[in-house]
Amino acid sequence: MKKYIILALCACLCFLHALYPLQARPAQADQTDAEQVESFPFACILTDNAFFYASEDEEQGLFLLPKTYFVKVLSKAEPYSKIEYLTDGDNVKKVVGYAKTNQLTFVTYTPETPYLYKQFDVQYRLEGETLDDPSFLHRLTVTCTYYGDYKIGSKTYCYILRGDTFGYIPKPADFSYAENPEYEQRLSAEQPDVSTDAPPAAEEEGNTSPAQIAILIALCLLIPVLAALILKPARSLPPEDD
Repeated sequence: MKKYIILALCACLCFLHALYPLQARPAQADQTDAEQVESFPFACILTDNAFFYASEDEEQGLFLLPKTYFVKVLSKAEPYSKIEYLTDGDNVKKVVGYAKTNQLTFVTYTPETPYLYKQFDVQYRLEGETLDDPSFLHRLTVTCTYYGDYKIGSKTYCYILRGDTFGYIPKPADFSYAENPEYEQRLSAEQPDVSTDAPPAAEEEGNTSPAQIAILIALCLLIPVLAALILKPARSLPPEDD
């Protein structure tokens, strides 16, 4: 009898296991900086106050990163992540610094146009007695590469590269740049197209139907009964008369 009860109990346990399979919990290993950078190689700037810092210090802000453009993530940490902005080229140099992690929107792809490459000319006019001498230049035009804004009170300056020198100049009144639509376009493309004629979505994994709940309750009531029958001592037979 006990043999059949044990078999029935094992069958119930197997049914429960099939109905609610055990899901192995993923091991939460600490990610290294290299693994984090591989997962999030770039981050988009979606705020107006995301500073590029020379060091992990709020007092070392050099310029505001251009909104809608990206930075390359060298290491992700809290509260600052190490980043790289722009690349080395003609009249442009990459800069390595830091940004606040909570002001970065990390992405898993490499943008086609990650950085804002913007140049503009600045003219300097020389005044003095030398203006009558044609051998003296009274106008000087220099080409600057724009990195970002820097505001002091009501005035706005540009952090620029002129030749090999970084510095600030007053922001020209007619200066502007086009925003980068790549982040919004990729975000729209990744969202599924929900149609009104689509069939109802299947139940999410982990949701329990009323029938499953009823079966589970019945099995929970049956298992203690079977266990009690197994553990109940057998009655001893009365002694037989000689």
